[in-house]
Amino acid sequence: MKKVVIFGGSGFIGTSLAQYLISKRLEVVIVGRNQTLQDLAFVKWDGQNLREWTSVLNNAYAIVNLVGKSVDCIKTPENIDEILKSRVDSTKLIGQALRTVEHPPQIWVQMSTAHIYGDSESRWADENSTIGYGLAPYVGQKWEEAFHDSVVPGTRKVILRTGFVLDKTGGAYIKLKQITKLGLGGSVASGKQGMSWIHMLDVNRFIEHALINSRVSGVYNLSAPSPLNNRDFMALLRKALKVPFGLNAPLFAIKIGAKVFFKTDYELLVYGRFVVSKKMEELPFKFKYSNLELALNDLA
Repeated sequence: MKKVVIFGGSGFIGTSLAQYLISKRLEVVIVGRNQTLQDLAFVKWDGQNLREWTSVLNNAYAIVNLVGKSVDCIKTPENIDEILKSRVDSTKLIGQALRTVEHPPQIWVQMSTAHIYGDSESRWADENSTIGYGLAPYVGQKWEEAFHDSVVPGTRKVILRTGFVLDKTGGAYIKLKQITKLGLGGSVASGKQGMSWIHMLDVNRFIEHALINSRVSGVYNLSAPSPLNNRDFMALLRKALKVPFGLNAPLFAIKIGAKVFFKTDYELLVYGRFVVSKKMEELPFKFKYSNLELALNDLA
């Protein structure tokens, strides 16, 4: 069995990916701070020091790096600092570890973010689009720079600029479902902001595709081919949840509610982007959920 080492495998995406890859008869080892799946091979690390965990990299087929503090938080100076350093420092540490093993992995799949393109209510972004301006684009750029500096020669590099991941086990979908069922599932602020989404199953399927298809190399926008604006997204969510109406949320209410009730940054709700992948169109990969209505019906 080919061994895949998942860094940050104890998180929202990592636990789902680990279970999926095991179902495809791959050996999975999770490297993380806390063990969440008791039946999986787990190696503890602190994300800062080279210790015994480095040995799991020797003779591994691939690594997938998902490490990074969640951006679903209030942007205090401390949280901003941790959002950046948790991504950059852990990536550099993996690179240092790879240089200590005799047989490093053949493939490194690196998580990144579609936020790297910035925010726009009208412009669409593909892999050739200009990087945006602001905190999230800056973090994305530094994350990817650390990755390029850390990969060892001969390792195939794959970067996934990932959109808004939909899954019923966690993430933003849970919060959107809650507010929609309370009758607050109308447009957020202008309702024009882009929502580039992808079903968790397609995240897992594409990572598997990247592991087995040598043509997959470089940067990919990991997002379904049909992004929508917030107004249309929320309308389809209400339909899937069978909620007949949803009050619109003005900007002042979002600023208060995000901080007080959801302990997060209001900008995550107010701003967005329309992201598509030109490179994925060139691959023999087909989304199972390319249509948002089908994806939401599955989750609901």
